[in-house]
Amino acid sequence: MKILHIISGLNVGGAETVLKRLIEFDTVNSDDVVIISLSSLGVIGEKLRNQGKTVHALNMSSPPLGFFTALWQLRKLIRHYQPQIVQTWMYHADLLGGLAAYLAGQRNIVWNIRVAAVPKNNRRTIAIMRVSALLSHWLPKKIVCVAEAAKQIHIGYGYDAKRMVVIHNGLDFANFTTNLEQNEALKQYCRFAENDIVIGYVGRFHPSKRHDNFVKAAAIVVESRPQAKFLLVGRGCDADNAQLMAWLTESDLQQHFVLLGERSDIPACLAIMTIYCMPSGNEGFPNALLEAMAMGLPCVATNVGDAAILAGENAVLVEVDDEHALARGLLKILTLPTEQRQQMGLSAKKRVTEEFSIARTVTRYKTLYQYILSEAK
Repeated sequence: MKILHIISGLNVGGAETVLKRLIEFDTVNSDDVVIISLSSLGVIGEKLRNQGKTVHALNMSSPPLGFFTALWQLRKLIRHYQPQIVQTWMYHADLLGGLAAYLAGQRNIVWNIRVAAVPKNNRRTIAIMRVSALLSHWLPKKIVCVAEAAKQIHIGYGYDAKRMVVIHNGLDFANFTTNLEQNEALKQYCRFAENDIVIGYVGRFHPSKRHDNFVKAAAIVVESRPQAKFLLVGRGCDADNAQLMAWLTESDLQQHFVLLGERSDIPACLAIMTIYCMPSGNEGFPNALLEAMAMGLPCVATNVGDAAILAGENAVLVEVDDEHALARGLLKILTLPTEQRQQMGLSAKKRVTEEFSIARTVTRYKTLYQYILSEAK
């Protein structure tokens, strides 16, 4: 089955990581995959290319000229590769890739919606989303939503409900591992003592990720647990971030925080945490929470997107934008006996291992593609 993927970019992010996992895990069809980034090659694009995958980067310029140039380039590439399925990822790629595929004579078009909250302050993205909502009634054969929450919100904005299916993300647990030597080296780098309580969060620095609430909750936790440590991992979570440093200084938390910035060794980062905390303001399907649960961490998370479906009864879920609720959730876990805390983490690991594997996700995509191809005959 020849699949051509079109995505807005290939830097590290939720959709980009999921695409990479799907391609790497599905070894049967790996030689028949083409990936096109509307923007740069990015970190993930380089990794896929180094694995021998066909990756194109259009380096799309600003609209309106950039839009039409990219549309022409995409149409040309689709005609060249003659894929059986064109799978697009995120708003910009859904619109541009969908139109380009249609103009190239390809009708087996699948869109992919990755968010459960429509951006309120980005006029261009809102405009693209609204145009896509109109086109959704005839352009794509199917629309994959990463979460039930994403599906319902976009139906409310006019997307065609009959074409929408939910396929949750999955994780390749065999590759999501770490080792004691790696963990100890990172722990020493962070200057964490053996018995330190470390509360961590993995996520790029962005308003939707609510790092400000994480810092506020940390300040409340420190009042009761002055020895607590906090670890932030993700693009922009470093000492060069003036806004983040100002928040830490204001709360007098500099000595309690370790800022690692963007890392490629996420399993090792999670392995040195005691508790995982996700303070996000919105998510579709929270990949980072899935990864934390897979590493056996007890978790506190805001009840956003499909977090409740992912966690089941195996995490403490709290309301959004409530640092006091976030802190109470963390303190609730901190007061548990060590064995009970560890058992909470093991239950979380068992749930995601059984329900959210990359194998299941790949199977659902392949079943969807096969259904579309059978309908086209």
